[in-house]
Amino acid sequence: MSNMRDHLLAINEILSYMGSGDPDMAAEVAEQRLGMSSLQSHGASHIAKFMPDGMRQAGMSMHRAASRFAMKAQEGELLPAYRSLSEVTSACVACHTAYRIR
Repeated sequence: MSNMRDHLLAINEILSYMGSGDPDMAAEVAEQRLGMSSLQSHGASHIAKFMPDGMRQAGMSMHRAASRFAMKAQEGELLPAYRSLSEVTSACVACHTAYRIR
């Protein structure tokens, strides 16, 4: 849960940086906190073994999308970067729709 809360905070920071016209900082937050580079710091290999396959796949989809967003944001074109960011949040929505703590 703490990782997912940090993911939400990271998305908020990304949106703030994008809104203030700083796609490079948005890219840095995306890659370091959400992207493929973040897996080790999140302890992903330890956590993944406790997740159902679908949840694990949705998580990897989100991490890959975040890395793609980071690359797109570094190109400096805001509209394509925002489109790419929606792939990140779509993965979040899909996972949170399918999986809940009861």
